[in-house]
Amino acid sequence: MTDDQDFLDDFRSMSSIGSTPGGGVDRQAATDTDGRTRNWFRGLVEAHGFEVHYDEIGNQICLMEFVPGAPYVFVGSHLDSQPLGGRFDGAFGVLAAAHAITRLRERADAGSFAPTVNLAVVNWFNEEGCRFKPSMMGSSVFTGKLALDDALATTDPAGTSVGDALAAIGTIGTFERPELVGYVEIHIEQGRSLEDDGLTIGLVQSTWGADKHQLVVHGEQAHTGATVIADRRDALLGAALVVAAAREIADEFSTDDAMVITSCGEFTVTPNSPVVVARRVDLLVDVRCPDAAVLARADAELRRRIADIEARANVSIEFVPGHDWPAKAYDEAGIRLAAEVAESLELPYGEVRTLAGHDSTNLKDVVPTIMLFVPSVEGISHNEREYTSDDDLLAGVAMLTGVLERVAIEGITPA
Repeated sequence: MTDDQDFLDDFRSMSSIGSTPGGGVDRQAATDTDGRTRNWFRGLVEAHGFEVHYDEIGNQICLMEFVPGAPYVFVGSHLDSQPLGGRFDGAFGVLAAAHAITRLRERADAGSFAPTVNLAVVNWFNEEGCRFKPSMMGSSVFTGKLALDDALATTDPAGTSVGDALAAIGTIGTFERPELVGYVEIHIEQGRSLEDDGLTIGLVQSTWGADKHQLVVHGEQAHTGATVIADRRDALLGAALVVAAAREIADEFSTDDAMVITSCGEFTVTPNSPVVVARRVDLLVDVRCPDAAVLARADAELRRRIADIEARANVSIEFVPGHDWPAKAYDEAGIRLAAEVAESLELPYGEVRTLAGHDSTNLKDVVPTIMLFVPSVEGISHNEREYTSDDDLLAGVAMLTGVLERVAIEGITPA
């Protein structure tokens, strides 16, 4: 029988794959460590009766059939990580899903659980988007938001394509999705609101909207000593001004009702050499806000300032097609169902919004979706110091099990 100690033991075993000296993991999408984690997970779930498949973008789909011919509810998250990332981000949700479904399988075998649908764990490919862009790639292809051929042809900085990388680790296939009637995901909060409010479970009410821009600043390579300031077209200066402008916009547009968050998460300077004025900088800038109107105004101001920066730094700035999603609510019926489960388990809970993107961000646009959070200590995430207590992890597994039990019998949005 799967129990709490089994979960903690499995979590620690999984966390040893790609482990880092600082206590985190480094399992970037379709690397050897990602492949080893996927194979470890396959062995784990197959031992509990799951049937494991891979689709054409490398999503790992682990089926548990309860009712032959019935549709499926998917449950999952992701096993890939950021460089020097935390061991809880994504991975907790995948393993929790496997344990929750296994517990329900045991109840069904004992005659105490009679679902009307089947359940499947999904490990979505390349949720993080650090090696290959965009993030949430696997669920974007799955939901039709990103063309398969475009995703497979995407290359990392070394020129390796997604298709070749997936083939190298042997986790790409031709599995066609079954009929899908719902999706559930549990994740660490990656923020501090649950901890600050003394809550154990977060019921995600809506996503923040996000505009994620890929920018290329074009300048002209020159000698830093011999080229006078007036003659320079410094791409690095232009990029630095963009970063500063983004931060200023966050400060200027945030209100008590609608916070704006901006950031630059990647910065590549060419040629990045001593005594050389940069001729090119590639950077990512994102703007996030829960209010669509405020987000639109902040994004428009960013674009206006970028036009001014081009003139000020004597550079040109190119917008490469990026990645965005609107602020959108999750199913109210799903939130009510999850609240009832939390109350039955006597777990302190509250409604929250997610600042980060998750695969549920895509799935909620095609099927009824429930998104759950457990606390993150001090809100630390994408960092080796990321931490969630064992008690909160186990509460999350119990919560997910209870939600899936209800969903598998009555659906997320009952007729």
